[in-house]
Amino acid sequence: MRTDAALTNEHGPLLLQIARSAISNKLGQAVALPEPSSQAADVLQAAGASFVTLNQQGQLRGCIGSLQAHRPLMVDIQANAIAAALHDPRFAPLRLVELEITTVEVSVLSAMQPMPFSSEADALAQLRPGVDGVVFEFGRYRSTFLPQVWEQLPNARQFMAHLKHKAGLAPDFWAAEVRLQRYTVAKFKEVEGAS
Repeated sequence: MRTDAALTNEHGPLLLQIARSAISNKLGQAVALPEPSSQAADVLQAAGASFVTLNQQGQLRGCIGSLQAHRPLMVDIQANAIAAALHDPRFAPLRLVELEITTVEVSVLSAMQPMPFSSEADALAQLRPGVDGVVFEFGRYRSTFLPQVWEQLPNARQFMAHLKHKAGLAPDFWAAEVRLQRYTVAKFKEVEGAS
């Protein structure tokens, strides 16, 4: 079963509660999870890959995730929520006092799809702004952007340049050995200020 395809909007609040409670519990504020329905429990136990993104007043505060499904979706969300809160190297660890002003977003990834292309122009022409998440790989260099990044970088060339820069390469870098994969996400986000 593809976990992302089995998700509906009704799963969103539960996935967000799983992420938020994992962070709360790790920060010392015990929070119990509601009992999921049997259908939701099946989805949560299936292998799934997720990213958890934390924002404060519209600004990124942490984002960590898995590109491949290698553990039950519930475990993946919990682990990535804690990692986004405490181990994103771009930010200081989240403090409990910040949690009430932090908005949680959970993205569940589809399976990766390799992209065949003949040139960078060909690759750029295939990208679907607002739809595709992209994994860029060249040797030991690797990076990804979730589809949500298109909101800040709506131009495919700009999106790719920033993706290469994130990998540690020059924005205008290209080589025949570059590999690209794409994926989509089922995205669920808390309403800001509603936590």
